[in-house]
Amino acid sequence: MSESSGAHSFGDVFVHSMIETIEFVLGTVSNTASYLRLWALSLAHGVLSEVFMQLVYQQTPIQPFSKSNTAGTIFMGIIAWPCLWTATFLILMCMDCLECTLHTVRLHWVEFQNKFFKGEGYGFKPYAYESVLKTVLSAK
Repeated sequence: MSESSGAHSFGDVFVHSMIETIEFVLGTVSNTASYLRLWALSLAHGVLSEVFMQLVYQQTPIQPFSKSNTAGTIFMGIIAWPCLWTATFLILMCMDCLECTLHTVRLHWVEFQNKFFKGEGYGFKPYAYESVLKTVLSAK
């Protein structure tokens, strides 16, 4: 039955309502999973930060940052600390970039598609100079 005919039967309204309900529930589950993905990345970032700090300051048999171990302190301060700090910084920055990218994609894709996109328009026709020139030249 078309939209312009006015009256809808109970069956049409019921089926349409069920479809809308299913789409709403699936959208809610999708949004929740999307937020959980971001939360998991944030949690992993915090745990990795803690692990890297424990690697540097943990109590090992050598105890590199103790007052009695000068050679260990010099080695850690000059060679190992900058290498560990650089690796930590790069890994955490890569995770931050991934987190920001996923959040942006989630906002653009999930939020925009759920709220504004209906898909009832016309097909996309990419802009091309050749087609514009053909229409302009054929009009002359």
